[in-house]
Amino acid sequence: MELKHAVAALSALAHPGRLTTFRMLVQAGREGIAAGEIAREQGVPPNTLSANLNILSHANLIESRREGRSIIYSARYESMADVLEYLMEDCCGGNPEICARLADMVMRTHCVEEGHA
Repeated sequence: MELKHAVAALSALAHPGRLTTFRMLVQAGREGIAAGEIAREQGVPPNTLSANLNILSHANLIESRREGRSIIYSARYESMADVLEYLMEDCCGGNPEICARLADMVMRTHCVEEGHA
């Protein structure tokens, strides 16, 4: 991942509303969530949500598809993994204990346990 892509992704996530939305989409799985449902669950106006979704989309963190009259948003897991990999790439600096806590957390996640990672 290039530095400019990492900065765009991290900048998009550096906002409480966008981070909450992104986490919600990650938890929703590949089927995603309709924009209206996201707005209702978060209690945000549709125009605010639309702006946040637009920023996350331009950062390549989410994608959308139309299903009937709804627009369904879902997380781009590959992009999320790219950002995490970029952050962790040189984490240890020759000292594996620095990242031991993160490695333990990855091993405990629901995705790894079910073989989805």
